[in-house]
Amino acid sequence: MNREYDILIAGGIVYDGLGNPGRLLDVAIRGEKIHRIAERLDRSRAETVIEADGLSVSPGFIDPHSHTDIELLVNPKAESKIRQGITTEISGNCGFSVFPLSDLNYEERKRYTEEKFEIDVDWRDIGGFFRRLEERGLALNYATLVGHGTIRSAAFGHEDRPPTEREMAAMKRMVRESMEAGAVGLSTGLIYTPGCFAQTEEIIELCREVAAYRGIYATHMRNEGDCLIESVEEAIRIAHEAKVSLQISHLKLAYPRNWSKLHSVLSRISEVKAQGMEILADRYPYTATSTLLNTFIPRWVQQGSTDEYLSRLRDPSLEEKIREFVKIQEEKVGSWDNVFISSVLTHGNQQLVGKSIKQAAAETGKEPYALIRDLLIDEEDQVWMINFSLSEDNFRRIIAHPLVVIGSDGWALAPYGTLGRDKPHPRSYGTFPRMLGRYVRDENLLSPGIAIEKMTSMTARKFGLRGRGQIREGFFADVVVFDPYNIIDLSSWTDPHQFGRGIEHVIVNGRIVIREGEHTGALPGKVLKKIDRITI
Repeated sequence: MNREYDILIAGGIVYDGLGNPGRLLDVAIRGEKIHRIAERLDRSRAETVIEADGLSVSPGFIDPHSHTDIELLVNPKAESKIRQGITTEISGNCGFSVFPLSDLNYEERKRYTEEKFEIDVDWRDIGGFFRRLEERGLALNYATLVGHGTIRSAAFGHEDRPPTEREMAAMKRMVRESMEAGAVGLSTGLIYTPGCFAQTEEIIELCREVAAYRGIYATHMRNEGDCLIESVEEAIRIAHEAKVSLQISHLKLAYPRNWSKLHSVLSRISEVKAQGMEILADRYPYTATSTLLNTFIPRWVQQGSTDEYLSRLRDPSLEEKIREFVKIQEEKVGSWDNVFISSVLTHGNQQLVGKSIKQAAAETGKEPYALIRDLLIDEEDQVWMINFSLSEDNFRRIIAHPLVVIGSDGWALAPYGTLGRDKPHPRSYGTFPRMLGRYVRDENLLSPGIAIEKMTSMTARKFGLRGRGQIREGFFADVVVFDPYNIIDLSSWTDPHQFGRGIEHVIVNGRIVIREGEHTGALPGKVLKKIDRITI
């Protein structure tokens, strides 16, 4: 007997993704699309029925701030993300992407990827990386920005200087080639090398190339602490002069002495939006950041090749000057008890992962500065940290702002295999369940409809994901069914590799990936290219 529907989600409270209250409806799926939505549909006409009594039905969550890339080649099941209800990730943020690769940055990327993930890097551009993803298959949909830092390193390495005319032309060409092959925009990481060496005018020029393709400029701003307001103004200037849509990444105010600046920042974002600028920000629901440990090291030390950078760290004649800079960072964090080592490259320092800088220093018999220096040298700069520097009250105000969406700033990980090592930030596992459990259900910070809008249609519109982000007939069947009474994150700082609770079913492009809380092994995700989305 031929059935009219492949899947029928019956009797759930359906949130359309547009901020409206939930309604008791049935949702029928045929092929990749949502076929019918009605108060009551005939169950006998469906091949598979998902009984959703007492459950909520939402568009699949869209993560606007992801760092997933190689992880999908390691494990295409995308466990820590799909089990949060995330059906689409937008990666390549903070100036980092795994393309384009030139002779200048290919060998270092290849060596790092092979050592950490045991994955061969056989691509040079975005098209080659997309082909690898499509050959491997993936559980969720994947879109990506191209990283300014990666482009700069491909053009002329980690030099602290403006590009020459020839180098600028090469960078523009790489942006165009990436956009033409399907990138959704350009990201910067202006706190990291080599992005931090770029002057504002350089980024404006590159963003003009992005604007020609109606792309996005997503920025990890130059400073999120003492110079936050100036950094917001720089981002606004770039977007205004390049006429490009602006996404402010993981909006936050680092360190207590800067927490009072929030009103000025949110007011400015609202002001430029009212003046016609396309602007959003994203944020994760935690009070600790996670980034590279090298942010505590002066930028002048980090220029040039990795060998040159590490040689400066070893140089006794430079130690006093570097120490002075690190001392200032210590004053900001308050105590090295507030900074934890979350990831290292090799097994040699694995015993330090999960420990604070203060604790690790004591256990190794070193002072904190020496520990940081030696760790960066031993691990060839590939050390990640968690830094408790944010305000819970500020988070509540940020996420309630109408121009802020929810993003994880995390990776697609798993509690097993290569991706189960280290002690990563819990946001890779818990962002979306935490929002719906703690902040929506328990604290009533947002209504379910508004929270889901911030997880779905707002991001879909921003990044041009046509046909996604809503429960609507004719849209792609990316759907999450969750238990609103039990949904919560379980990932913690000490035990981060834990899936959240309450995500019952996840459907991607009309196929069930999570059924009754378990992964089916299905890999129906698509590489979403901007050129595809324009024609949908």
